Amino acid sequence: MNSTHAVLGQVALGYAPLVSKSLEIEATRVTVFALRPEATPDAGALLAALAEAFPAKPVLLNVAHEGLLKGLLAAALPGNMKIEVPAFLLSDADLAAQAQVRGALLKGRSDAAGFKQLVLDLQELGGGPLPAGKSVLVSGARSAADFKQALDGGAAGVLGWTVHGEFEAPAVPATRNDGQADLQVIVELMSRVDQGEDVERLEQTLKRDPSLAFKLLRYMNSAAFGLSVEVSSFRHAIMLLGYARLRRWLALLLATASKDHAMRPVMFGALRRGLVMEELAKGMTDSEVRDEMFICGLFSLLDHMLKQPFEKLLQSIPVPERVRQALVEQTGPYKGYLDLVQAIENESVFDIRAAIDTLMLGPDEVNHAVLRALHKAAQLE
Repeated sequence: MNSTHAVLGQVALGYAPLVSKSLEIEATRVTVFALRPEATPDAGALLAALAEAFPAKPVLLNVAHEGLLKGLLAAALPGNMKIEVPAFLLSDADLAAQAQVRGALLKGRSDAAGFKQLVLDLQELGGGPLPAGKSVLVSGARSAADFKQALDGGAAGVLGWTVHGEFEAPAVPATRNDGQADLQVIVELMSRVDQGEDVERLEQTLKRDPSLAFKLLRYMNSAAFGLSVEVSSFRHAIMLLGYARLRRWLALLLATASKDHAMRPVMFGALRRGLVMEELAKGMTDSEVRDEMFICGLFSLLDHMLKQPFEKLLQSIPVPERVRQALVEQTGPYKGYLDLVQAIENESVFDIRAAIDTLMLGPDEVNHAVLRALHKAAQLE
């Protein structure tokens, strides 16, 4: 995604995964706020920007502006996109008819005919039995407990995150399993790369888990990585990349290698955090800062993934000092960017505005970074 879209300077964007009962990621929900409520952004221009970022992956559009919502319903909507329409707007007969034609999802409790899916906020879930004959998605989840409440209440899927709020270490240490052993291979490999060990020693470490070696090579050969030649072996990768860039891709592997299904929403978030922060750093001249910001975002959910606080985790996983400051001390130059990414995930226009102002960024710059990152993440998955 290389185009510039002027409409992205008029909106604020948020995103969250749609997670099914089986913990598969079924779609990305994109929330759109108009920065000037009295002005209506161009619906066609916004669709063009979104279609470039999501050429094929399913998208749900949650639009917090009535004029823009009506414009999107009247536009030629790509087949992979659906719009959420507040139930109270069904009093507008023309809008209701357009929403039905578009296969829209209704937000709020409603028995209206012609709509197969409802989106209910978590707080609405306890207000009586779910409407008969409807597939209900629950929005507003911010923790694993929220997910459990939604799914136990009969939801077909959840729009939100399992990882917001303070991390709590488990009272009983998790027992070691094969998945943790896989991750330990990557941690060891990162340590060896950090120490500059020779290729032979690195190859021997990686050969302990051929599936990880395959996944690493698949990442490197993806369209998102942008190499002009195919990487055929780990040794070849080191020759092409050098140790500094290899460290970045080992970090990606660590943050996305868990085989635990419950970690899928966490890995979804971690990959996008890393890519958004990297995209926000694209204007900086220091390539080291860009790589560090990528790793900072990517590792910002490792405490949830590995069930340990950062103070302990980062004793064994080598990270740059500025990354350690952001994750352990919640200080340093990258902390503001982490705050911005979390505000985007929370779909909070007020927090997004505050974070953008603190970092002295423009909304167009942030939104282009978000859409490029979402596009790149889809290429890697």
